[in-house]
Amino acid sequence: MEYREVHLSESKDIARLAVCLTNEIIERTGIKHFDVDIPLAEKLCDEFLGNGQYSILAAFDGSQIIGFGAMCESNSLYAEGTFGIIQEFYVLPEYRSKSVGKELLREIVKFSKLKKWVRLELCTPPVPEFERTVEFYKENGFEITGGYKMKCVIA
Repeated sequence: MEYREVHLSESKDIARLAVCLTNEIIERTGIKHFDVDIPLAEKLCDEFLGNGQYSILAAFDGSQIIGFGAMCESNSLYAEGTFGIIQEFYVLPEYRSKSVGKELLREIVKFSKLKKWVRLELCTPPVPEFERTVEFYKENGFEITGGYKMKCVIA
């Protein structure tokens, strides 16, 4: 396995995996939390990578991207400075439980240290459908901080 930052030329592959992630959340929960739009995901991934709004590390099996973590930078008083947010994290199902996700998270932590982020945050999909996901993050150094992910759509 190889773990590295993706190039802009690989953004369409990342966008397609992000769509797999959203589809998996919808399938498991039975609730359409997201509007899945592949062309829009590809356009946004190109834009976010091209503008430096996203940093994406990926796991490769040969030339195939088998998992990725997309991050952006944020700032807050409560976090005591600049921190990273893992916006999307996904590993293809056939590569799960093979340490790919664990190694990818290790690379993300190394990357975060280089960026001088004081912490990493993420939001997990709803439990109980994703209890195994929550346990994975806890086993890899994350802790539950409480609360709910909420949104207000601005049209």
